[in-house]
Amino acid sequence: AADWEIRRRLLAIPGVAQVVPIGGGVKQYQVRVDPDRLKAYDVTLDQVMEAVEASNENFSGGFFQEYSQQYTIRGIGRAHSLEDIKRSVVTERDNQPITIGDVANVTIDAAQKIGDASVNGDQAVIISIKKQPNTNTLELTERVDETLAQIEQNLPEGFSINSHIFRQADFIDLAIDNVIEALRDGAILVVIILLLFLANIRTTMISLTAIPLALITSVFVLEFFDITINTMTLGGMAIAIGVIVDDAIIDVENVFRRLRENAKLPESEQKSAMQVVFEGSKEIRTSIINATLIIMIVFIPLFFLSGLQGRMLKPLGLSYIVSIGASLVIAMTVTPVLCYYLLPAQAAKGKLEESWFTKKLKSGYDRILDSVLRFRKSVLTGTLVLFLGTLLIVPYLGSSFLPEFNEGTLVISAVTIPGTGLDESNEIGERIERILLDHPAVTSTARRTGRAEMSEHAQGVNASEINADLDIPEGTTKEHVLEELRSDLTVVSGTNITIGQPLGHRIDHMLSGTRANIAVKIFGPDLYRLRTLGEEVRGQMEGVEGVVDLSVEQQQNVPQIQIRPDRRALARYGMKIGDLSEKVDVAFAGETVSQIIEGDRLFDLVVRYDEEHRGSIQAVKSAELTLEDGTVVPLSELASIKSRSGPNTISRENVQRKIVVSANVAGRDLRGTVNAISDNISENVNFPQGYFVEYGGQFESQAQATRTISLLSIVAILLIYLLLYLEFSSLKTALLVMVNLPFALIGGIFIVWFTSGIVSIASLVGFITLFGIATRNGILIVSHYQYLRWKEGKPFLEAIRQGAMERLNPILMTALTAGLALIPLALAAGEPGNEIQSPMAQVILGGLISSTLLNMIVIPALLAQFENSEANVAN
Repeated sequence: AADWEIRRRLLAIPGVAQVVPIGGGVKQYQVRVDPDRLKAYDVTLDQVMEAVEASNENFSGGFFQEYSQQYTIRGIGRAHSLEDIKRSVVTERDNQPITIGDVANVTIDAAQKIGDASVNGDQAVIISIKKQPNTNTLELTERVDETLAQIEQNLPEGFSINSHIFRQADFIDLAIDNVIEALRDGAILVVIILLLFLANIRTTMISLTAIPLALITSVFVLEFFDITINTMTLGGMAIAIGVIVDDAIIDVENVFRRLRENAKLPESEQKSAMQVVFEGSKEIRTSIINATLIIMIVFIPLFFLSGLQGRMLKPLGLSYIVSIGASLVIAMTVTPVLCYYLLPAQAAKGKLEESWFTKKLKSGYDRILDSVLRFRKSVLTGTLVLFLGTLLIVPYLGSSFLPEFNEGTLVISAVTIPGTGLDESNEIGERIERILLDHPAVTSTARRTGRAEMSEHAQGVNASEINADLDIPEGTTKEHVLEELRSDLTVVSGTNITIGQPLGHRIDHMLSGTRANIAVKIFGPDLYRLRTLGEEVRGQMEGVEGVVDLSVEQQQNVPQIQIRPDRRALARYGMKIGDLSEKVDVAFAGETVSQIIEGDRLFDLVVRYDEEHRGSIQAVKSAELTLEDGTVVPLSELASIKSRSGPNTISRENVQRKIVVSANVAGRDLRGTVNAISDNISENVNFPQGYFVEYGGQFESQAQATRTISLLSIVAILLIYLLLYLEFSSLKTALLVMVNLPFALIGGIFIVWFTSGIVSIASLVGFITLFGIATRNGILIVSHYQYLRWKEGKPFLEAIRQGAMERLNPILMTALTAGLALIPLALAAGEPGNEIQSPMAQVILGGLISSTLLNMIVIPALLAQFENSEANVAN
């Protein structure tokens, strides 16, 4: 059923690339040749093969016409039963036919198995479905489920289909639901903040229109460029949800304030509503354009990331940029129009008063501002000390590649001693399954031992892979469950066991070729010496904090029957080594010479020696070969046959032999663990000449990505500085705005320290996002100060005070909407779908808190200090 019904139906589904079943038996027609009978009948193995092949073929005799009718002459020579094969003639001796049945046993049996499978410890057939590139996983899974439901209705009694062993769609669905939930909760928090500050339904609704319009526009733009809506693109939108409304907030707040001021003027001095809205929008237009461009610029490093990290983070960055780009266009077009139609009437009725919350904030901030301007040197000194103190934390932070995913499924890889047979591997695999199922957090298991017939993945029968679904009980954590499982599995001796997750295993395999976080690769010419060095390295890694699932690649000598051809003996019989190789291969491994058709199904027809003459060492040694001229020659006369041991595998990389010591990391950062391992090995392991060690795994990609992001972030900062200079035409003012960057670092570093203590690639992306948002806050206050100073001619201290007071609302609103909208993501660390976005959100949230508070305190102090210094110089 798996091969002929289910597999065929699944392959017919659009988007399915390959369907690979493992487990059960594969039906096979077998011609088991008896060498003794070959000798008795004076028949060669080649003759039997030719006879078997010739006994199973149709033929044609062309066609003829009779009475205006064309007839095709078709010979039906295919075998339809075992008897058909048995009766087929091999040759003739003394006018007596010698049939296949005379020299061989013809039977139907299962093909020799190289893999097996079970579910929850019971025998099963597991079918893996691979999708074609660019196929939507969710849509394909839905089509597969529909097909399986139809197939299950027609299965024989006692058979059932379990389609939930491992499904990428389950993780994707859960991840998308979690991101959408964070998106929703963030939007609700944005609404609360706007109502709290504006205390006006109309201004709140005008600002909020940016969210649906920007998100809808983003979806259309992404679809236009054939970028699918997935957890990363949705994550970009979720992180941008608070920033999306910022441009609209700044526009609405400025128009709101100008309309309120205009309404308080004598009627003769009042401007028209159109003019007030136009001037209010125009006043901040350059600032919001430059601020948005700066946020876009900081994402430049993401688009230069290569490899896995680039493929994962580029969609997030693109989604973020498209979202805030759309919000800028909406703030410049839709928002002023809505302000014109909805706000002037309220202004005329005196309904645009500040909220009580805003009045309280301004009252408190006014007192703080007095102290800041009076003790500005102390404020600046204290801020500098705080920043330098924060930098002292950095060396104590760990680093890693990507946060660990929470897929709800574990993958346990178990590799036994090379040379272990399939039956023994099955027993070990079943034992591991029982241990897993005894744990309360494990709900089901699915095991694959060896490899499937059609699999491209070369894996020996000594290797098993077990999927275990988790339902973690209340009050415990995944880390605790993993620790318990590792402890429970230590009773399985002689087996390298590694525990990971499906996506994590794939990432590790792509990065280092091993299914582990760290791969220590030892290179050298001699296999025995490599194994010795591998054990030495393993010993040095064993005591390192954070190292788990430690194992040395299973390279050992395994039992072999080595056949060494005697070239002189072959020459005497006119044979080449290739002739001997072919005869040995057919005799012991077997060769598929034809296929038997049963309806629309094809089954292999295989010729080989029977078990008695191929299933033991003695059988191989005493085997006899029949040559073309009928001469029967013992195999031992043509070659030396000895029982020896030889390497089970020879691993190479860049044409050099290697052995790999692998390990996972738990309870410690990746970089720190690798550094400790490297120190131990360099101090205690002596590598002979010609031998050397390399370190591979996630940390390599992490180091490369960190370098790329760091270097290109410097370029981005220079571009930001250039953009600020073009806006303010002053190097000093541009530098003043960029003081917000260290302010943002303070909160970002502290929140990493207080949460995981580990800086990942996701955290770095959070920092560069934070730089853009923090710079915008600086632009808002400095640009408004310059407007008051040079356009309205205010004295510098008055301009500083008024500028800070008038920008308090928009800065706090934009910071709070951007920050509080991230709280759902920041609190969802470890939730499926939020693994990358959550560290980003935490960094942005922490940095926004510090940069906003310090921006409103330190920037006025800096402005006052610089202006005062310039005034003294002028005097």
